[in-house]
Amino acid sequence: MERPAWAPRSIDISVPSVSRIYDYYLGGSHNFEVDREAARKAMEFLPGLPKIMQANRAFMRRAVRFAAAEGITQFLDIGSGIPTFGNVHEVAQAASPGARVMYVDHDPVAVAHSQAVLAGNETADVVAADLRKPQEILASAEVRRLIDVNRPVALLLVAILHFVEDADDPYGAVAQLREALAPGSLLILTHASYEGIPLPPERAEGAVDVYKDIRNPLIMRSRDEIARFFEGYDMVEPGLVPMPEWRPDTVLEDEDPYSFSGFAGVGRAA
Repeated sequence: MERPAWAPRSIDISVPSVSRIYDYYLGGSHNFEVDREAARKAMEFLPGLPKIMQANRAFMRRAVRFAAAEGITQFLDIGSGIPTFGNVHEVAQAASPGARVMYVDHDPVAVAHSQAVLAGNETADVVAADLRKPQEILASAEVRRLIDVNRPVALLLVAILHFVEDADDPYGAVAQLREALAPGSLLILTHASYEGIPLPPERAEGAVDVYKDIRNPLIMRSRDEIARFFEGYDMVEPGLVPMPEWRPDTVLEDEDPYSFSGFAGVGRAA
């Protein structure tokens, strides 16, 4: 397999990547046949996966605009993935010129692409780090340069927590980030769940098994389990809801049934 110029030498392009599979679902071009093969295999069980990902991105954009309208000018996006059109810095800086955006990802491809996209943007940057080590994220020189934790921050954990197993204490990681950020900060979160998927859970489980096979287990949590991530936050209306139902700017009746899979919410730190 020929290595394209944009693929860092350090990555194994014969192994599927969650970031590149997500890029494929969104219609991006920064993925390999191994990623497309895994995505197509998952879609055999859950054909609406691209619709779910599109709904996830649409929620993210609405939530970022909401945060900007609330006066927040700092955005910390952990598990940011490969930049695609309408990413956080584009939405935030369009709504609030000068907004500071810090991307965090542990995928070398996502980091390399972010660096290329952000070249020349003095108020947006990326750092290679892992959500499971929140103190390393907060202590990094890149984050300290752009993010003032003594002022409210919009913390984005969008489609990332369902890749963190309970053994790695995702609730503890989210709590550490909450404690480090100023009162008035926002938590913007989406999470996969069997609830809302217009298929029997045992059918959807086939897609989950594909992620397990590529050593990126997808942890499907219940609504109540997802709500626990918001401990210490006051939920912003309409609360924790299916993604299209969070402050929609489209007619819900026109949404694809798969778009209502999983949950999204925004909380404000007391």
